Amino acid sequence: MAFTTAISPPSAARLLQRLPNRSPLSRPRTIRCASPSISVSPSQSMQFDLRSYWTTLIADINTKLDEAIPVKYPQRIYEAMRYSVLAKGAKRAPPVMCVAVCELFGGHRLAAFPTACALEMVHAASLIHDDLPCMDDDPSRRGQPSNHTVYGVDMAVLAGDALFPLGFQHIVSHTPTHLVPEAQLIRVIAEIARSVGSTGMAAGQFLDLEGGPNSIDLVERKKFGEMAECSAVCGGFLGGAADDDILRLRTYGRAVGMLYHVVDDVLKAKAKREGDKEKKKKGSSYVDVYGMEKAMEVAEDLRGKAKRELSAFDKYGDGVVPLYSFVDFAADRSFTIDSSV
Repeated sequence: MAFTTAISPPSAARLLQRLPNRSPLSRPRTIRCASPSISVSPSQSMQFDLRSYWTTLIADINTKLDEAIPVKYPQRIYEAMRYSVLAKGAKRAPPVMCVAVCELFGGHRLAAFPTACALEMVHAASLIHDDLPCMDDDPSRRGQPSNHTVYGVDMAVLAGDALFPLGFQHIVSHTPTHLVPEAQLIRVIAEIARSVGSTGMAAGQFLDLEGGPNSIDLVERKKFGEMAECSAVCGGFLGGAADDDILRLRTYGRAVGMLYHVVDDVLKAKAKREGDKEKKKKGSSYVDVYGMEKAMEVAEDLRGKAKRELSAFDKYGDGVVPLYSFVDFAADRSFTIDSSV
């Protein structure tokens, strides 16, 4: 789930005004990311400042990531790892979602931070490998040169390879055992392993390279929906969610991850029409395969699907509000996230 876009928030808002949410929740509720705050009104009006919530968590996560990846021998590999993991412009969407879901089910934030950091390590590793010349061949990432552009293909491969197991090690060595039972921790580790493996994100990358236009739906699900699904599910495991709630979190997270990327495709296609010439990457997008209008319909459907799954969590009150707000942020892009806080 690469939460990056080169389109400004006002442009996104103007474009996505054409995406009405035709899938209301089962209970009256109004949630919009049309400003830095989100208003939620079941029976009474309240305000939730998503940007403050997000940036506060980013600051905590950045500190813990910095501590988790000190520079040591072999220095060059660690420098390459830190370059991508600690890059300015990283929105930390996977760890923030993990923490929010954990807290929804009554889990402690300290219980979620090690897994949240691991998710960011895994996310960064996947982006390093995706950018390689033999994959998406992208010379830049998050507004700066991609890892292999700076450190070379050899170091980029090694940095990605090292980040995957470091994430697992970090979960095992840093999760407070008095907050998370061992059985739940094993489920977290198994979930991350499944998500990055040959039936998860790796399958999505394969299909993006080789699958052809008929595979676009599976590419979006595996390459872009998988990371968000994993983040939501891991938060659920850490918070002690029941199995039926885990299934809802799977559908919710997958829909949010896919929504974000489909909207990215729409925004980039619109920018290209308006004269912003960008190097064409390998692989196809929803806009390439189905056209602009169909892609926008898909985005609308994904927003509705994500919110329908969340309606089962309304009983938790204010705790579910951040999860609703992530959906609208993925669709509306109505503010920017400053990761340098």
